[in-house]
Amino acid sequence: MPEMLIGGEWRQAAAHDELEVQNPATEEVVDSVPAGSVQDVELAVATAKRAFAQWSKTDVEERAAILARAAALVEEHASDLAATLTAEQGKPLAEARGEVTHLAHGLHFYAEGAAKVRGVYQELPSTFGPAYGLVIRRPMGVCAAITPYNFPLTLLGTKVAPALASGNTIVAKPAATTPLATLQVARLFAEAGVPDGVLNVVTGRGSEIGDALIGHPDVRRVAFTGSTAVGRHVISVAGPDFKRVTLELGGSDPVIVCADADVDAAVKAVIIGRYWNAGQACLGCKRVFAHDSVYDSFVGQLVERVSRYEPGDGTVKAEKPRLRMGPIHTREGRDELLAQIEDAASSGGEVLIGGGTGGHERGFFLEPAVIASPGEGTRVMREEVFGPVLPVARFSEFDEALRLANDTPYGLGSSIWTHDARLIHRAAQEIESGMTWVNQIHYGYDELPFGGVKASGFGKEHGLEALDSYVEIKSVVVGGLA
Repeated sequence: MPEMLIGGEWRQAAAHDELEVQNPATEEVVDSVPAGSVQDVELAVATAKRAFAQWSKTDVEERAAILARAAALVEEHASDLAATLTAEQGKPLAEARGEVTHLAHGLHFYAEGAAKVRGVYQELPSTFGPAYGLVIRRPMGVCAAITPYNFPLTLLGTKVAPALASGNTIVAKPAATTPLATLQVARLFAEAGVPDGVLNVVTGRGSEIGDALIGHPDVRRVAFTGSTAVGRHVISVAGPDFKRVTLELGGSDPVIVCADADVDAAVKAVIIGRYWNAGQACLGCKRVFAHDSVYDSFVGQLVERVSRYEPGDGTVKAEKPRLRMGPIHTREGRDELLAQIEDAASSGGEVLIGGGTGGHERGFFLEPAVIASPGEGTRVMREEVFGPVLPVARFSEFDEALRLANDTPYGLGSSIWTHDARLIHRAAQEIESGMTWVNQIHYGYDELPFGGVKASGFGKEHGLEALDSYVEIKSVVVGGLA
């Protein structure tokens, strides 16, 4: 059984409880991990606090070199990490390898950028004599990273890499159902030279240790990715102590396909953006609004391509021309999707393809679905749909498309398919989302800041801008120059 990492030591839980990790494709137990307790959290935070004193003073180039070595080790062990990820999360091996590659890229990005953040020199009025000002960045201290099950490794990297690059220490808590690959990555970080106590991993149920970590008085920074409902709870726990918080929450990303769109390219991008990882992504193509003139063509091509997907065990490659899609991560998640599909169908939407469980005796599989013209008030249009279900609706006027795009509590991503500069400008300015893609798939680039508005959270991850959320900005005035 893998152990937790606290202070450079691999440990069992203080209470010696265990947590089984289940393969969602086979329903078999893959392994078990320690079920951490409040006592384990207390130890991890105390250890991280002690380690901060030295790590925060470590030369930035040395911190960057350690991150670069960690990235290289992740690349070297990519096959093993992908196999573990598939076993515990369910995604096909090809997708798991893609996630590992994304993790390594993000680590390289922050390793390369850590020493390239520039400061500010400001000449000041001479009211009190000649003086100038500096703006400096000070690491914050102990950070908490709480990651979900859908992309355990890339979302770990977007938190750990900028935190360590900026001189902070961190306690990571992976999702209770996907801790194994995270523990493997933690071993690679230790091998790369991350000092004891700088990176700690506590495994366990969020309901039992989440509040202890988020609310700990020595944790100054909380980075959380997960559902909007849990995000509200996170901020209620962290808020009274004025902690720095980043919340990357749910999404219901709109896609607007205009009359002049490259329909073939749009369909190909939407397919990946909706059905990758069995649709289990905060960021994804979740509602499509196609212009009357291209609606039939778009839907026809979409259904034809969706028919090529075959839900099944992610360790087994589908035979050509089929494409393998893994299971929904939990039975409860699949049941929720089935209820959303039924609501759309009973309200006038037409299920053009998919929506069944695939005939598998075991595993939480769902056949990828396309729903034509569901009502505006249906669950698939109002709620986050966390799985391979895509509603497609028509529009005739662009103002209508914008209204429909914004008719959601969420505001994570969005996209538009057109070559009309006026429509591109309006989409960029008027769609209420943290990011808009033009003629491209919804993809979170490490190079660009990423985060949502409205019920999709606040704060930014990715980009060099993320480094600013892991430091305190301090102004320094230097006088006495005369």
